[in-house]
Amino acid sequence: MDAIEFVSKFPDYLQTIKKVTKEEYYPVLESMEEWEPHDLVKPDSWFQDENSAIGFVYRLFLREVKNSEKKPQLD
Repeated sequence: MDAIEFVSKFPDYLQTIKKVTKEEYYPVLESMEEWEPHDLVKPDSWFQDENSAIGFVYRLFLREVKNSEKKPQLD
């Protein structure tokens, strides 16, 4: 899978993750929906297959969840 195909499928990958995650993590996914997928990969990037591409997005999601848990919550 090349970078162009990844960019076009990025929103679908986020929706796939949303289907299998708890609602408490939806804000993280919603913030990721604002990301520009062109900034995540270089034009000459490629993934072995679709599972590799969604795995990449899932790792980004997990990193964002971890970072969001470190932020102090204002009450």
